[in-house]
Amino acid sequence: MTITTVIFDLYGTLVDSPTWQNHRAILTEIAGILSVPAERFIEEWNSSYPQRARGELPSTEAAIVHLSGLLGADPDEMAVREACRLRTEYTRMILTPRPDAVPTIERLRSMGLTIGLITDCSPETSGLWEELPFASIFDATIFSCAVGVKKPDPEIYGIACSRLEVRPEAVLYVGDGSSQELTGAQAVGMRPVLIDAPHERNRDTYRIDEQSWDGVTINVLSEIPDLVERLNETL
Repeated sequence: MTITTVIFDLYGTLVDSPTWQNHRAILTEIAGILSVPAERFIEEWNSSYPQRARGELPSTEAAIVHLSGLLGADPDEMAVREACRLRTEYTRMILTPRPDAVPTIERLRSMGLTIGLITDCSPETSGLWEELPFASIFDATIFSCAVGVKKPDPEIYGIACSRLEVRPEAVLYVGDGSSQELTGAQAVGMRPVLIDAPHERNRDTYRIDEQSWDGVTINVLSEIPDLVERLNETL
């Protein structure tokens, strides 16, 4: 089936993966504001990722209050507000598009393809989406925290296909391989592609549940339009 749609992952794909150093630094600062032990807060924050990504902790504030309680703290409203501000500003910083992200999507759209997003994320990301250059050039955006399910659950891919009105077989899925997203996409019939950005290979990146991949691989987003054309020529 001809590829008519490209669905992107977000972190490690359209924007760089955050570094472990920066991830720890912001959580350490937040822990100080909340007057909780930094190492324990970092551990609890990381452990809570599935809950945050599925929207079970429906806001940054809810997550911070919940995790503070687990550590025996009851921060006041001002401390919670400041912790939320720091987390949101950090997320805004790491949501910087890669240089070729917007131009690649615009080229794909000029080729007549529809464009989707499936991202495992907590509410900070979805809350900032409308500020990003991406907001107006996607036909459908699926945030795990909004739909209550995360990759590689088949349901999240199904939601994307439903909103884009496309069959999975007509979708090229592009991601960095976190959250078992590529095998998840493949299992529902999509054609997955790993983006292996050279500048991230030796970085101290913070990723969720990476996977190995021996399928189609690209190094930069700008390769995607030509890849789509080649794949469609073989059909």
